[in-house]
Amino acid sequence: MTENDLVREIRDYCQAHADPAAATKYARYFNEGYDAWGMLHAQHPFFNEKESEWKAKYSSLGLPGFLKSGALLFESGKYEEGAIAIRFVKPYRDKINAKALRGLGRWFEGGIRNWAHTDVLCGDVIAPALAAGQITLKDLEPWRASQWKFQRRASAVALLNIVKDGANVLDFLRPLMTDPERVVHQGTGWVLREAWKKNAKPVEAFLLEWKDTSPRLIFQYATEKMTPAQKARFASRGKARRKG
Repeated sequence: MTENDLVREIRDYCQAHADPAAATKYARYFNEGYDAWGMLHAQHPFFNEKESEWKAKYSSLGLPGFLKSGALLFESGKYEEGAIAIRFVKPYRDKINAKALRGLGRWFEGGIRNWAHTDVLCGDVIAPALAAGQITLKDLEPWRASQWKFQRRASAVALLNIVKDGANVLDFLRPLMTDPERVVHQGTGWVLREAWKKNAKPVEAFLLEWKDTSPRLIFQYATEKMTPAQKARFASRGKARRKG
């Protein structure tokens, strides 16, 4: 059995059980567009009986095979196919290394095109591997310059576990502070907010450094938990910045 066999079996099931009416339920959460089969409720057999069945039936694929199948599944643009690809890889997160990270990077080339897939992949797979030392910030550096905006967002969101442990990630975030994309602004600001909770002074100094040059949406997220007086320190004194 091959990756293509798994993907074909999943798509045959999806086509047979598609619910066009249910497929529009979550569209309002995705400004970038949303395409689904309509099988997202938690009790659906797709994410229960069928997921378990496929994991067991195709276990011989291992991490390399599930990485390859994930790249194929994301090509369709269907939300459920991307979601199950992440679920197939999650049990192998203790095996995620630099080579596997490159395999995950190919998922963005093929079709990770929303914040939810990006953030779940980071939270369930990449961030734990980074926190465990299986991958390093050096391994993630190429993601900051990716042509794909959600891969650049992932380079920030993947840091959440380590900033919650007090790691200093400010230098790593510098290339993202002038990124043109809203989804990257949100992810970068989110990480800065969490870093500020752990160690406020260096984050505040960093924000002051960028307050007249970075998109304001980064600051909106980064200062969300601050008092009004604290937020006022980071108001831009320059001309109107590009909007997030």
